[in-house]
Amino acid sequence: MIAYIKGNVTSIDEESIAIETQGVGYEVFCPNPFNFQEELHKEIKVHTYHYVREDQQLLFGFKKKEDKLLFSKLLNVSGIGPKGALAILGSVSVPEFVSAIEQEDDKYLTKFPGVGKKTARQMILDLKGKLIVWLPDEQNEQSIFYQEKGSAKQNRERIDEALEALKALGYSDKELKMVQPELAKAEQASVDDYIRQGLQLLMKV
Repeated sequence: MIAYIKGNVTSIDEESIAIETQGVGYEVFCPNPFNFQEELHKEIKVHTYHYVREDQQLLFGFKKKEDKLLFSKLLNVSGIGPKGALAILGSVSVPEFVSAIEQEDDKYLTKFPGVGKKTARQMILDLKGKLIVWLPDEQNEQSIFYQEKGSAKQNRERIDEALEALKALGYSDKELKMVQPELAKAEQASVDDYIRQGLQLLMKV
């Protein structure tokens, strides 16, 4: 199995990046390939998941190890394949996803492409209580989930409203998908704050 690749990013497209190491170029499929734009032509380390089936072998890559771990867990859920798992990771941060699972927020989970109510309930059944160990809180050595439990749902609702507002301003789904993970990491006080942060991020895209 290929645990990670360290090499130069030689190209980026809508689904993958190419990493060259020791004269070999690897095609690596990523949740948000354009998040690697600043690393283009630079040496980076990408955590990889080697997906092997009888008819194909694919590499999926992630900036953070916890994203790779979540990807592997999602593949074990009935109804979730590699494309579905990538779509989830491309739209949400790990803490936000864990919070939704722990709160059994199936309404939020069905917003992901290809995830219906049945699949959302299956994710909750399979993953609840199994993910929070990845998210230690350095201050009290407990899960981030417990710190965010009260406000996580409100933050998600604010982000959704902010993204709708940005879409109304003319930004494409592709552009919004690129900034959504950064918005998910923040904890803004209002929808307007998320809109302002989104506009700042979009200016850098």
